[in-house]
Amino acid sequence: MPSRYAASDYAAGAAALMPTGRVWPTDQGSQIGAFLSAIGQTFARSDEAASDLLDGSLPGNNPDLLVEWEEALGLPDPCAGLNPTIPQRARQVQARFIAGGGQSRQRFIDYAAALGFTIQIANYAPFRAGRSSCIEPCADAQWTFVWGVQVISNAGGLSPRVLMCELNAIKPAETTILMVGEGAAFLTEDGLNAFVSETGDTFVLES
Repeated sequence: MPSRYAASDYAAGAAALMPTGRVWPTDQGSQIGAFLSAIGQTFARSDEAASDLLDGSLPGNNPDLLVEWEEALGLPDPCAGLNPTIPQRARQVQARFIAGGGQSRQRFIDYAAALGFTIQIANYAPFRAGRSSCIEPCADAQWTFVWGVQVISNAGGLSPRVLMCELNAIKPAETTILMVGEGAAFLTEDGLNAFVSETGDTFVLES
């Protein structure tokens, strides 16, 4: 990471602390000015090194510490396959590190974002006479515990399979996740809005 302040900023700060008078010239052409310029460059390098140290201490940012972070967070796991790349492993580390508790929609959206995905979540409900409209699908009771995930964009390079695997690991146990829309090829669809999840459960949504 770049230094927070330029070498000239540090040199100017050091010059401001110097005694005043004709015997203490601090302009760039003087020996004292050259000395202060050297001091400024030294402080700028130290500042940059400190910034790099802070940046490298964050989970996933330092490849040399990746294995230690994985051990602390229960990684690697089968989600990313047998030979994930270093950036893919770093994404998983970052997602696991920031993942807190909770079952809110935003929690899962934020978790997916840490993996590099922008997603939308759809909730389903059974059709109820007197409450549901005529344009709503005739879903049965099991759809109460189903929610759909649609990938809007993928900036992290991970497969949608990895996303689904990670979400299945942290979802409420009684629920089932379906990937809907583009990127859902690994879930079967028979044209009648019937989906088979990776756990083998079949869900039928009649329109």
